Amino acid sequence: MGNKAIVIGASSGIGLEVAKILTNQGWRVGVAARRVELLQRIGADAVEKIDVTTDDATEALQRLINKLDGMDLFFYASGIGKQNRELTEDIELATVQTNGIGFTRMIGAAYRYFVNQGSGHIAAITSIAGTKGLGPAPAYSATKAMQNVYLQALEQQAYSRGLNIRFTDIRPGFVDTALLSGDFRYPMMLRPEKVAQEIVYAINHCHHIRVIDWKYRILTAVWRRVPRWIWRRLTLTIAVVAILSYMSVTATPYSRLLW
Repeated sequence: MGNKAIVIGASSGIGLEVAKILTNQGWRVGVAARRVELLQRIGADAVEKIDVTTDDATEALQRLINKLDGMDLFFYASGIGKQNRELTEDIELATVQTNGIGFTRMIGAAYRYFVNQGSGHIAAITSIAGTKGLGPAPAYSATKAMQNVYLQALEQQAYSRGLNIRFTDIRPGFVDTALLSGDFRYPMMLRPEKVAQEIVYAINHCHHIRVIDWKYRILTAVWRRVPRWIWRRLTLTIAVVAILSYMSVTATPYSRLLW
C-alpha cells in the first residue's frame, strides 16, 4: 500500500480522528472540509477547502492531490443526517444532496483518478442505517443504503475491468459526534477515537465491509432477519432493546449472526 492519504470531512468527528491516526502512522495526509479553519490543528501535509455539494468540489480535490503529490488512499467521511419525523422538505433534500449527490461526485472522482493511476484504495463511512429503513431519519437511512450499494457496484466493476482498486465500506453504529447531537439519546453510543482505530485497522487489512463495533455486527445481522411486517411496527429504540433482550435470553453466539 502507498503512503499518501486524502481525508474528506476531516474537520471534526471520525474524519478528524482518522487523519490523526494516519499521520501518526507515517502517512502523508491531505485533509479537506468546508470549515477549513478547523483543519489547521491536524498538522497535515496539505489542506484544501472542499464542499462536496458544489460543482467545483472535484477540482478542489485535484488541487489537494497535487499539493500532496499523489494519492494512494481516499478516505471519505463527509455526511449529514438529522431525525426528521415531520419530513421537513429542506432537511430531506439537503441530506440527499450531501449523502447522495456529494458522495457520488467525490467517490466517482477518486475512482477515475485511481483508474488512471493504475491502483488505489477507496474507503468511505456509510452507516448501519443503510441496513433497514429507519423511521426517525428517512432520507438518512435511504442515502446510506444507496452508498452501500454504490460501493458494492464499483467494487464489482473494478474487478470485472481488472483494476487494482480496493474498497472498504465502513459502517459504524451510533457515534458520539455532532451528527447525533440533540435531545434524543441513541443507544450504544461509540467514541469517535475508538471508531477511528477500528477504521484504520480495517483499511490496513483491506477489509471489504467493516461494521463497527461487535455489538452492531450482531445488531445489524439480526435487523436483516426481521420480517417487514414486524419492522414497520418497531421504533428505533424498541428494535435495539428487543434484539439485545433476545441475545441475553438465547445467549446467541455473535459469530453465528455475522454475514
